[in-house]
Amino acid sequence: VQLQACGGGLVQAGDSLRLSCAASGRTVTNYAMGWFRQAPGKERALVAAIRSSGARTYYADSVKGRFTISRDNAKNMVYLQMNSLKPDDTAVYYCACSSRGWTLDLTAFGSWGQGTQVTVSS
Repeated sequence: VQLQACGGGLVQAGDSLRLSCAASGRTVTNYAMGWFRQAPGKERALVAAIRSSGARTYYADSVKGRFTISRDNAKNMVYLQMNSLKPDDTAVYYCACSSRGWTLDLTAFGSWGQGTQVTVSS
């Protein structure tokens, strides 16, 4: 599976962005999908995850209530709607997939593609 994230940019605090992740090579219908971010000097962290069916989601406490993960299995796409952005959200955002239908184990995710930079100015 190859994953390509896009949709990042430079925005002001309080603005919104929608990230998209396109999967190719095979269908990800049976894969858990996750959005991760890595800020300078920090480790990559899980931001949000969604079950293969889309029926279950997870959010890191820092983004709960502001970010929404969704998926369109027919299009092999995953999205991250980010609202009320804060400077602390500044990072490179990556999408990844896991052949497990549901997991929060970062080591179970793979197919990391190039991330997309999100920069939030104050």
